[in-house]
Amino acid sequence: MNFSRSLVFLLTVTLLPWASLAFAVPVAAPSVVVITIDTLRADHLGCYGYKQIRTPNIDALAAESARFARAYTAVPVTLPSHTVMFTGTYPMSNGMHDFAANKLGSTQPTLASVLKDHGYATAAVIGSAVLDSRFGLNRGFDFYYDHFDFNRLQESNLEEMERPGNLVTDVTLDWLGKNYRKKFFLWMHLYDPHYPYHPPAPYDAEYKERPYDGEIAFADQQVGRLIRFLKSKGLFANTLIVLSGDHGESLGEHGEKSHGFFIYNATMHVPFIVHLPGARSPRVMPDLISLADLMPTVLQALKIEVPPQVQGRNLLPLIKGKEQDEARSLYGETFLPRLHFNWSELRGIETANYHFIEAPKPELYDLAKDPGETQNLYGEKKAVAEEMRARLAALIRQYSAGQELAEKTGLDPALMERLKSLGYAGFSGGAPPTITDRALPDPKDRIEVYELVSEAIAESQHGEYAASTAKLELVLKSDPDSVPVHYLLGVNYYRMREYPKAVEQLQRVLQLSPEYSLAVYELGLAYGHAGNWDQAIQTLKRALELDSTNFSAARNLGAAYLQKKMVPEAAAAFRQSIAIAPEYAPGHRALGEVLLYEGLVDDALTELRRAAELEPQDPDNHVALARALAAKGLNGEAQAEMRKAQQVPPR
Repeated sequence: MNFSRSLVFLLTVTLLPWASLAFAVPVAAPSVVVITIDTLRADHLGCYGYKQIRTPNIDALAAESARFARAYTAVPVTLPSHTVMFTGTYPMSNGMHDFAANKLGSTQPTLASVLKDHGYATAAVIGSAVLDSRFGLNRGFDFYYDHFDFNRLQESNLEEMERPGNLVTDVTLDWLGKNYRKKFFLWMHLYDPHYPYHPPAPYDAEYKERPYDGEIAFADQQVGRLIRFLKSKGLFANTLIVLSGDHGESLGEHGEKSHGFFIYNATMHVPFIVHLPGARSPRVMPDLISLADLMPTVLQALKIEVPPQVQGRNLLPLIKGKEQDEARSLYGETFLPRLHFNWSELRGIETANYHFIEAPKPELYDLAKDPGETQNLYGEKKAVAEEMRARLAALIRQYSAGQELAEKTGLDPALMERLKSLGYAGFSGGAPPTITDRALPDPKDRIEVYELVSEAIAESQHGEYAASTAKLELVLKSDPDSVPVHYLLGVNYYRMREYPKAVEQLQRVLQLSPEYSLAVYELGLAYGHAGNWDQAIQTLKRALELDSTNFSAARNLGAAYLQKKMVPEAAAAFRQSIAIAPEYAPGHRALGEVLLYEGLVDDALTELRRAAELEPQDPDNHVALARALAAKGLNGEAQAEMRKAQQVPPR
């Protein structure tokens, strides 16, 4: 008996290697997960040495991955930073410097488009409207979950422009649950650490004195949920995972409360962690890297050819222990001061030892001795500064080859309001990004003004118009020709129903910036509310000439025509609004009501049913539909619509 058991064991052992050769299954192509956490400073994570926070999930990922100690964004603003990541190109090439009515160029390859072409199922779940699909980063994604409602402008809905991390992760895991058997590329975007900082329980209590850290700890929990899912399905070992910040947060350093205005390392330095399939040994990489390196690194790890437009570098040699061939210099910029305030842009270059910032008052910092960048050495080390300036100029020439690829896109008023609610300048009245003009004000000399304007925007967004207006009037004393300040004042006066003052401010905007399309639109509204319908019509037509995508301008033009009893013109304008935006419920309702007035009941019913279908939570849509149904003699359906209107909870 023992002999037979031994024989069976021997045969089994002998045959196993041959069996594995005979029935070997090819290793499946790795899947890809990119996790971006908005506004995440590297020095506020446990794995980067921060002791005042618990981030066990990110720390555990880092312990099985390559962690880059010196990773930097090229732009400290969400949209252009993610554009750098997912195109592997710098703003001088992709054209995405800020929220300046641009969208990603239609010919530019993205990581998602390349992977989709190679058979990957692709999905993105987005935590904030600042990455809305109209900016173009949805290219290549089969599933792009932004789904933000831009047309509900009530102050109580401001939070709807960002999605808490737990909801982002819920949608992410739902998609993964249906698609994990395929090879996939998934991007999960967590917005939570972004200002204002309101971590949920229990992080609100645990980090009461450091709410920014509480938001990060909450985001870490969501990362853990995703990683646990991958492990539970046996996917983790064969998944390429990249976790990165898009930019940091100043937290008051250099006088800046948040990010975007300066390019000090408080906002440029980000965490960057790469988990390669099959690799479990942690490595800490001291090399300087850019977020532009993400796309070529992922593609090379998958053995997919990198598009020739890509400007970033493949990091695999560094991860595998090879030293860089040459010391690297990294480019950084912010055009926010230039585009929105007509103050100077900032451009910089970072090396292993120094950070040089080109500005009307240039800056040079010795990072080894002064990591907080508080001692400007420009006057003391002119030779170093000039060498750095020459390197910066060379980088700009290198990355500027060819025309910028971004395309213009209309930014409708509702979207602009939402960007302001998220802390972004929801206007663009400054100068175009041309050659630096050293006669422009240095942002360092305008930081207090900028923060005052930012506070005024926040107050206006929460209905505190008087306080907001007082701050803006104060700014005008030192900067009387500020386009954004006059614009914001015009909007405030409009909301306070002081329409003559709104007209005055908006007219001043257009004297300073004649083709500022949103100001033209707001002026048209102000004229209408002031009862000057002829000027309203003329101005709203001009708004549509400047921005043919402004569906709100088309609908309001129709309303102005109705005030002049110009019914055919009104109907044409309403049709234009829904031609621009087919899912714009107010346009459908307005057209339906005009058609009903003209006796075209069947056509009216089509439009009004569509309005009620698109926005069932608007009782006016049900009331308008009920009138049309009654006119058709469908009294039972009309009564049902009236009941729906009465059942809609108040907003």
